[in-house]
Amino acid sequence: MRDRGAIYCGLALFLALMTFPAWHNLSAHVTAKGPDVKLPAREKQCVAPLEFMRTSHMKLLIDWRETVVRAGRRDYTAPGGKHYNMNLTLTCLEQCHGAKADFCDRCHTYAAVSSPCWNCHLDAKPLPGQVGQALASVNPRSAQ
Repeated sequence: MRDRGAIYCGLALFLALMTFPAWHNLSAHVTAKGPDVKLPAREKQCVAPLEFMRTSHMKLLIDWRETVVRAGRRDYTAPGGKHYNMNLTLTCLEQCHGAKADFCDRCHTYAAVSSPCWNCHLDAKPLPGQVGQALASVNPRSAQ
């Protein structure tokens, strides 16, 4: 029990080192704002409320995928009553956000996450004769 002082000093040092980033940020008034994204120019209303899209857009996109693939339905009615086609490329990117690099990639790079969406959906819209080639490059079995 003679080591009680060393143990307490070690615990205090450990806690100080582990909580230093939090204390440093609080004293410097640093807030995690995130990247500045290019907002849509043409549309003022999103398919869902802004806070939901910031936190749960992948849930919405996965629900869309399941509805289209399993139920064959493509019509989505937004909370405001407006109807949208459930399509990441044609609805979200083409109608609202323009380029993936200006919108999706900025947040995903900042958060260090990768999205499986781009395994199937292409950044650039292929020309009419290139649809089969684009699908074959993503999924070789789809070209057969």
